[in-house]
Amino acid sequence: MTGAEPVQTVLRLSNITKRFGSLTANDAVSFHLDRGEVVALLGENGAGKTTLMNILFGQYTADEGEVELFGQTLPPGNPRAALDAGVGMVHQHFTLAGNLTVWENIVLGAQPLAAMSLRPGEVKARIRDLSARFHLKVDPDARVGRLTVGERQRVEILKALYRDARILILDEPTAVLTPQETDALFSTLREAIGMGLSIIFISHKLHEVMAISDRVLVLRHGKLVAERPTAETNREELAALMVGAEVTMPEITPSTPGAPRLSLRAVSTEGEGDKPGLDAVTMDLCAGQITGLAGVSGNGQAALSDLLSGLRAPISGDMTVAGEPISGWTPRTAIGHGIARIPEDRHHTGTIADFTLAENAILETYGSDFSRRGWMDWARVRSHAEELIATYDIRCPGPDVRIRLLSGGNMQKLILGRVLEWGPEIILANQPVRGLDIGAVNYVHGRLAEARDAGAAVLLISEDLDEIMRLSDVIHVISEGRLSPPFARGTMKPEDLGAWMAGHGFEEAAHAS
Repeated sequence: MTGAEPVQTVLRLSNITKRFGSLTANDAVSFHLDRGEVVALLGENGAGKTTLMNILFGQYTADEGEVELFGQTLPPGNPRAALDAGVGMVHQHFTLAGNLTVWENIVLGAQPLAAMSLRPGEVKARIRDLSARFHLKVDPDARVGRLTVGERQRVEILKALYRDARILILDEPTAVLTPQETDALFSTLREAIGMGLSIIFISHKLHEVMAISDRVLVLRHGKLVAERPTAETNREELAALMVGAEVTMPEITPSTPGAPRLSLRAVSTEGEGDKPGLDAVTMDLCAGQITGLAGVSGNGQAALSDLLSGLRAPISGDMTVAGEPISGWTPRTAIGHGIARIPEDRHHTGTIADFTLAENAILETYGSDFSRRGWMDWARVRSHAEELIATYDIRCPGPDVRIRLLSGGNMQKLILGRVLEWGPEIILANQPVRGLDIGAVNYVHGRLAEARDAGAAVLLISEDLDEIMRLSDVIHVISEGRLSPPFARGTMKPEDLGAWMAGHGFEEAAHAS
């Protein structure tokens, strides 16, 4: 915005209140957004940010209060009215049809797919133009169900941009982007902001909030507790405002690793479509050690995760658990060998949406622990869930709530509790803090470190180099299914790991040999 132009308020929320049973998700929240302004919305997981945005977008109806867009009151509970008024929303949880292509998903809802006026060639050309301008590389003809999580997030962003949104709600838009992709996205967003686009930016990455926003609003327990001009605050203050106390990171001390709990020797797996499988991967996951796996999304992380989870078997090479060769490798045998997983996608592979919290808490341990002679001991199941709620600070109405009604952070805490409470020997932690607030991030990191110190072998898969370098005792980089040699903690700089992520280290190693 320039000083010569009058300030135009494009959005005003007045006394928005929303309740889910006994839970008040939003409590009389009011704020405004001006043309060409970026307002960051901060808060812990479950603070009410996404609920508030769903009310703005018409997916929820407020119990009290109203939304005003460009001077007109928005009809409640009407997403079409919000879209027509120029509101675009990039959801934290994807709203894509996996059986359709990228371009079909982008136009879905904007115009009928069978309409005579629809020209696929023109649609795809515009998508390619937007992809290039906003550095969101994606193939318009790709089937969404075969895309990585990162690629699906790009489609969500393109879907909003395709519809010429004047107000853009970005709910954790960079959660699955690399730092370079985030920088490129911010650069283009700044251009759009200069042309009058207004943005509500929801993120737990405080350095991004400081970089992109003009003002910061902080929600806590559904209430708006603070508002700061970004230029007059800092990350430390914002973190304290979010949680209501000073935030300290857990101390990660050096480890003393034990014997390998799982070993791969020259293991290869089949690829899927254009996604690489593993290419002669050799690695050890040792007791009492966190092994970090860095890499750009879609370079074989899914293949390794699926292999360790029992979802796919090697086509060559040797795999041993506790020194014993594996056979008949399935998810059940993986669990039987003491492998527990925090999956990358907590919604589609980590939980069952319409199961209760209690039912989801025992998905991978429902056998001998919670049943007798084929009958479930539901009282014990419920008691177990109540213990997880208390121990892991899962904020919810109770163990009988449907898991889909929990915030992403509280859902992740449930998965973490489900994994850690049965004392696994090997923990597969795939993007374990994606989309979590700073307090929850520190909590998850601390619990993973405790599991390591108790003797577990932890594989940490993350696209966040800061997370990898802070937690890992040893680091591997994966690129196109190839695995780098192990690098000890503190021996590599971010730019060194970045070179391996881009494939340069592999090329130099091949040339040297």
